[in-house]
Parts: sequence; structure tokens; C-alpha cells
Amino acid sequence: MKFHFSRLKIWQKSHALTLDIYQITKAFPKHELFGLTSQIRRSASSVPANIVEGYSRKGNKEFIQFLYQARSSLDETIYFLILSFDLDYINQEKYEELIDKASVLMKMLNSFISKVKKN
Repeated sequence: MKFHFSRLKIWQKSHALTLDIYQITKAFPKHELFGLTSQIRRSASSVPANIVEGYSRKGNKEFIQFLYQARSSLDETIYFLILSFDLDYINQEKYEELIDKASVLMKMLNSFISKVKKN
């Protein structure tokens, strides 16, 4: 079953990033399960979740508010990726791949926010 929000490119990209985050954190140390693993998963999944919640609201003002929250969660995810790399939980190649995906998503989110504001 397709949902209307699933047609949004920003949702598709953020969902894909979330899946990537879940995949890499499977290899994180067990002692991080309730620490960094939980935090990065929550921040990553908060991005598409906020897009969905905002999309279901009645007006653009509320939608924009949730898009800003999604952007903040993405910033938090980027920080946790940096921390994961610095702690040697992910290698350079995976780090760069995920940072690139997050950067593209950030540009898309900023552009989408501007577009929604104009309407």
C-alpha cells in the first residue's frame, strides 16, 4: 500500500538514510546499545517521521515547523556519524558515503522548506 507521503523525495531519501543507519549500527559495540546506537537510530528515524507528521497536518505553517524539526534531527544524525567515525565504529568509506547522503538530504530539505514557505 502506497501512502501519499511516500511520494516525497525527501521522505524517500531520509527513509533510505535511516535504513543505512540501522544497518551500520548492527556492528556497533554491545555496550553502545543503549547509548550511541540508540541515539543515532532515534535521530535518523526522526527525520522521516517528522516529514510524515508534518505532511499530515492541515496547513503549511505546521508542515514547515515539522520540516525544521526534521532538519534538526538530521543535524543531530550528522554529529552522531562524526562521533561514530571518531570512535572507530565506522570506517572512512562508510562515513563519507553516509555524510554525502546526509548532505544531499540537507540541501533537499532546505530547498523543500523554501518551496513550502512560498506557497
